[in-house]
Amino acid sequence: MSTSQLKAITTGQPAKAEKPKDLAQLMASPAVQSQLKVALPRHMTAERMARIATTEMRKIPKLAQCDPMSFLGAVIQCAQLGLEPGNALGHAYILPFDKRQKVGGRWETVGTEAQVIIGYRGMIDLARRSGQIISIEARGVYEGDQFDCELGLDSKLTHTPDWQNPNRTQPDKLRFVYAVAKLKDGGVQFDVMSRAEVDGIRARSKSADNGPWVTDYAAMALKSVVRRLFKFLPVSIEMQQAVGLDEQADAGVSQQNSAVIDGNFAEVEPPQELGHDAAPPADQAGTGADFAVDYDTMFSRISQCADLDVLDILVDELRTAPPSTERTKLEALATERRAALEGGQ
Repeated sequence: MSTSQLKAITTGQPAKAEKPKDLAQLMASPAVQSQLKVALPRHMTAERMARIATTEMRKIPKLAQCDPMSFLGAVIQCAQLGLEPGNALGHAYILPFDKRQKVGGRWETVGTEAQVIIGYRGMIDLARRSGQIISIEARGVYEGDQFDCELGLDSKLTHTPDWQNPNRTQPDKLRFVYAVAKLKDGGVQFDVMSRAEVDGIRARSKSADNGPWVTDYAAMALKSVVRRLFKFLPVSIEMQQAVGLDEQADAGVSQQNSAVIDGNFAEVEPPQELGHDAAPPADQAGTGADFAVDYDTMFSRISQCADLDVLDILVDELRTAPPSTERTKLEALATERRAALEGGQ
């Protein structure tokens, strides 16, 4: 399948060839199956991943309203990490997020993107795969449990749960969460978070009032402490990628999942009307990066950016686009915005 054909399928733009009518058909298409096969580890199949993703769309109808490329990119992100989305394993979740920007001086929803939320079980699974960690676990401390934590040169942590305590079924009775990792070299690393710290993270999250923070508060609290513990562990590239995706979702920053899609495919026989010797139209030449960047959206995001780290992410994304007048103008805008942020304007 050509790059232009994949672009037409995933963006909904008109094309000569018939495109899937919805995301379910998109996931079943041969082009998407081939993408998944390249990204998936050996223990997972493209067919199974496509079925899981389709099931998630049926469980969360709003996913069908997401930009098709962002949804497909989110599935591929999960595939690259070797994590199955959905509640079955609790490894990861694909959720819809409204993309908002100022239109005529007012904030309006201009589209919906699919984003990946990593579950704490998924993070633990990635940690175990690193080869540097023997075991890692996360636990919650509820009212009625015996819990003691000392920090310093000889830090120690003790927790004696009251298994008959009915509070253990009540998320609002959760007092602390902690994570402990045993390292291959014999060391032990742990971290503890209070209920107030967890609630502080939730308050800063874009999905504070919907999704897992509402339905699975305890699991999200455990994930928060595992994610913080990762900063002190020997981590793999996959772990760094997972934490980065999760922090972007919490901050409401686009994960740019659509840019994950590789548009370089082997060309098949050209459409009949072009003839075998005819060159493809100009908009069909090039690589997948040709449509990885939406310049209008990028202009809005750069001009409104208020964080230097986020600006760096936007500039890196911009550099995936081929040289053009639009790219040059946006690079200049990014330079001006950086100067303004560094100058405290």
